[in-house]
This record gives sequence, structure tokens and C-alpha cells, in this order.
Amino acid sequence: MNREDFEILKSDIIFFDNNATTFKPKEVVDAVVEYYTKYTSNAHRGDYKTSLKVDMRYEEVRELVKDYINAESSKEIVFTSGATDSLNMVAFGFFKNILKKGDEVLITKLEHASNVLPWLELESEIGIKVKYAKLDENLKLTPKSLEESLTKNTKLVSLAHVTNTIGDVRDIEKIGEILKKKNIYFVVDAAQSIGHRKIDVRRSNIDFLAFSGHKMLGPTGVGVLYGKYDLLVKMHPTRVGGGMNSYFESDGSFMYHEPPSKFEAGTGNIAGVIGLGSAIKYINKVGLKNIEKHDQELKDYLLKRLLEVENVTVLNKNAESANILFNIDGVFPQDTAVYLDHYNICVRAGNHCAKLLKDELGIKNTCRISLYLYNTKEEIDKLIEVLKNSKNIFEVVI
Repeated sequence: MNREDFEILKSDIIFFDNNATTFKPKEVVDAVVEYYTKYTSNAHRGDYKTSLKVDMRYEEVRELVKDYINAESSKEIVFTSGATDSLNMVAFGFFKNILKKGDEVLITKLEHASNVLPWLELESEIGIKVKYAKLDENLKLTPKSLEESLTKNTKLVSLAHVTNTIGDVRDIEKIGEILKKKNIYFVVDAAQSIGHRKIDVRRSNIDFLAFSGHKMLGPTGVGVLYGKYDLLVKMHPTRVGGGMNSYFESDGSFMYHEPPSKFEAGTGNIAGVIGLGSAIKYINKVGLKNIEKHDQELKDYLLKRLLEVENVTVLNKNAESANILFNIDGVFPQDTAVYLDHYNICVRAGNHCAKLLKDELGIKNTCRISLYLYNTKEEIDKLIEVLKNSKNIFEVVI
């Protein structure tokens, strides 16, 4: 799908590591280059033509993001360096100031490090309790199992919309409905879903949402924090400096701007934001429904073909997203990745920044294939051919 838009694919690379990052279409690259070559200026700092053009482009992207996730206002859209930055801002700028000793934060053992470590830090600092929701026999989190995991002390639930390992797609709309009734905060890590399926923050009653641009065809180093406006007003900035204050005086008085600029101290990743806007336009043009359909067709085909390979074990046969974990029997996953790279096939090997997964899966390291809109069945066929010939793997690796 749309492979001609991706210059890097001309090198015949087979890229199956789209959960880690995605390739960038020409439109995104051109938008970034245009900023650097045609109208470079700072944002919200100047009164001359190029600076005002930057201001306009920058705020246009905020509107694009608002519409993309159906936020109520563009004032609820904060530009960050990525999902990790966004989740840290939520943990240390908001919840650190409202949670108390003994309050419970509910997550799962399938979460990315960025949605585990901030809460463990708060557990160490202020004495909250990090709890892990029950999963079903397929390691999926259902609304029912989540509700059964809630207690009278649960103040916050923080979940990935789509996990980056077993490919569990959480029903965030139903979960949001449950949490709203119980007056529990809802934080969603949308890093793995934002470029693949529709998210409606209002329909799902999401209080805070985090995602990265580079996992949705955009540049690296840019992301978004969405927060309900009344919550952003209460949230403390975790970084202060130029551009986010109304005034500060030698007598010690100071005042910060209202959201979102309150959280955007210093010069942001202007080129990244502009590139993110171009990526959103590109995805809108292709259509999220078309992307999701393509993902599912490829995932089903990949599973079918992998099961033909005798010495390959698939660890998440019931994956809902286009994300498959596998191992070659008796081969360390990193050796498998090196072997596949010999044939220009890129997969991820390791624990995938989800180090608690081993508690549920019983296996510490795996190989991961994650698909996206520019992947094809022909690429999968090549992968299967190479895997079927893996008897010579150590001759290649060593």
C-alpha cells in the first residue's frame, strides 16, 4: 500500500519493526526540509513574516491533532518529545501532586517501560501502590478482568491502547465507561495504536493520552500529550523557562501561561511538529480504516505462513493487532535477528521494553514482527523462505 511514497523502500529493505518506528513518506520529509530551507524561524518569538508563518503552521498542527483524536479544544494538545515525555509529565506534573500514600495505580505486566517506571518512581517517592490487572488465558485485558482488579483504593488506571508485545487491543471505550462511573482517572498510552486505528478521547472518557510522532509516519523527537483542559490547568509544568511564562520579577513573583503553552518551555521541535502535521494529513488521506484492514489481512497471512515453519514457535497466535512474537526453536532471538538481517529483513529481538512480560509469558526474550501499511505479502513470503532455510543459521551468524 502506497510503497512508492517511501524512498527508503527502494533499497529493497524488508522492515518488520514498525512498533519501534515507522518509515517516513516523501510528503513528511518534504515538509521538514521546506521548514529548514524556506522559512526557518522560531515559534511564538518573532513579529516578522517567516516567524509568523511558523506560528501559523505550528498551531495548524495543534488543530490537526485535536481533530484526529476528537479532543474538545486545541488547548488540550501539548507538544512533547514523545510518548515517554508525555507520560512522565502526567506522572510527575499531575499525579505526584494529587495521589497520596496508599492510593493504588492499576497497570498490567504487558506495559511498556514508559508506562511502568514513572509509577514505580511514585511508589518509591510518595508511597502509592502499583497494582497489576488480571489477564485472561490469552494474556488479554478485558473490561471484565479490569473491573475485577479495581479496589476502593484505585485512583488511576494507566494502560496501553495496544500492547507492543502480544498485540492485545484494549477496549478503551468500555474501560473508560467503567472508570467514569467509579470516578477513577484514565491514562492511555497510544504509542502503538495512534497510526493504526481511530481513537476518540471524548467517547472513551480519557483523561490523559500520550503518543509519539515517529510511530505514525512522523519525525522522531516529537509527540503529543492530550489532557482534559480542567486537568491541564491543575497540572504543574515539569520544565520551566522561556515562552511559558507571563512574567517573573525580582521580588520572586511570577505567573505561567495557560495550557498548552504552560507546558512548552523553550524552543520546541518545530520541524518535528510540522512533520507530524504532514504525517497526520497523509494518514487521513490513506484512511485509518484502510490501514487497519491492511494490517489485519497481513497479520492473518503472516500467522498462517509462520505456522508452516516446523522449527518456529508463535507465542501470540491470538494477536489482535499486526504484531507477532516468535522464536526459532533452540536459537537465541538476537541470533535470529542477525540471521534475518543477512537477508535484509529487519525484526526486533529482546524484551521490547516490556520487562514484566516474562512474568506472564514465561519467556524473557522473543523476536517481534510488527507490520504497517507499506508491508506486503511478498515480503512475508520472503521471510518464510528464509526461516525455512534456517538450518544454516549459525553459519551466517558466526
